[in-house]
Amino acid sequence: MSFWDSFVIGEPIVLGSHRFTAEEIVRFAEKYDPQPFHLDAEAAKASVLGGLCASGWHTAAACMRLNVEYRYARLREWVEAGNPTPRIGPSPGFKNMRWRKPVYAGDTVTFTQTVTGKRVSEKRPGWGVLSFNTSGKDQDGVEVFSFDGVVFQGTD
Repeated sequence: MSFWDSFVIGEPIVLGSHRFTAEEIVRFAEKYDPQPFHLDAEAAKASVLGGLCASGWHTAAACMRLNVEYRYARLREWVEAGNPTPRIGPSPGFKNMRWRKPVYAGDTVTFTQTVTGKRVSEKRPGWGVLSFNTSGKDQDGVEVFSFDGVVFQGTD
């Protein structure tokens, strides 16, 4: 079996969880998304969001970190089991990114990824394209974040 074959359509993969603290929310917002509802708890209470919450980009960045950590851990396990090092590629993009509910200070979001499709590339021999859905749910099981993506993966 190849590394490519180890990706199963429909099988959910838990990437991990991240707890969003007030300090981290403000620190991220100061650098990348300086809006009042991400910077100031009092201003956030008066906003349509009703409280200090993480930038959607902060949520996406936490998801990406967990995705990379999971993927490289899976790759290390594969190689340590005596398999050849597979080729992994970049993502050509994503669509349908949604921030479905604010992620408030103190929330813990668990990110899950599910492969929704696989196809061998017609233009790049030895490469395939994995399609997937990524979802983030808060500690109450409510979906707060989602997107559909694709990534290149070696098929040999």
